[in-house]
Amino acid sequence: MRGLNKVTLIGNLGKDPEMQFLEGNVAVAKFSLATTETFKDKTGKPASQTEWHSIVLWRGLAEMAQKYLHKGSHVFIEGRIKYRTWDDKEGHRKTATDIVGENIIILDKKEDTSKEFGNDYN
Repeated sequence: MRGLNKVTLIGNLGKDPEMQFLEGNVAVAKFSLATTETFKDKTGKPASQTEWHSIVLWRGLAEMAQKYLHKGSHVFIEGRIKYRTWDDKEGHRKTATDIVGENIIILDKKEDTSKEFGNDYN
């Protein structure tokens, strides 16, 4: 049986994308994305909760992010969850959860048209 690992997020960048180039000149961009849910609490008053997500983009999408995205950008991101584990310098086990972006639509209202980028953007 096949599985499905799919994530869809709409939120705002918490910081400008950080760009790196790995061996073979492979581009990687990383940034945080805030998604905020609004709801009514037990007393009926409006409340909100913000979750922060670690986003990783590869190759063409990473280059697009460096060119077009900045802190506060409003984006739609579609991708998959990736879990990482490693040992730090003191030998303690560390874990991280990343969203590997595969498709992005820039939703900023400052421009007349939104920009859409996907895996074919290489």
